[in-house]
Amino acid sequence: MKKISILLAAGLFFGVASQAQGRFDGRDTRHDRVDVRHDRQDIRSDRRDITRDRMYGDRYDLRNDRRDLSHDRRDLRFDRRDLNRDRNCY
Repeated sequence: MKKISILLAAGLFFGVASQAQGRFDGRDTRHDRVDVRHDRQDIRSDRRDITRDRMYGDRYDLRNDRRDLSHDRRDLRFDRRDLNRDRNCY
């Protein structure tokens, strides 16, 4: 019984390992590039909003736009990390 369970576990392990080493699908990379592009656009729009709020002295909106900018930068870091993982097939 022990031998059968060991063989079954080894077979499952090698099946999963060979599947992970299979062909590389570029869809994840393309989706990550699109996410990075969207985050960069959000950062540009937040910078424009910050400049406008500085001009008109709107402190509340300025604070919110800075918070949005920091969130967008964090998202961009996560998306870049994802993109690098997809490129390197981790």
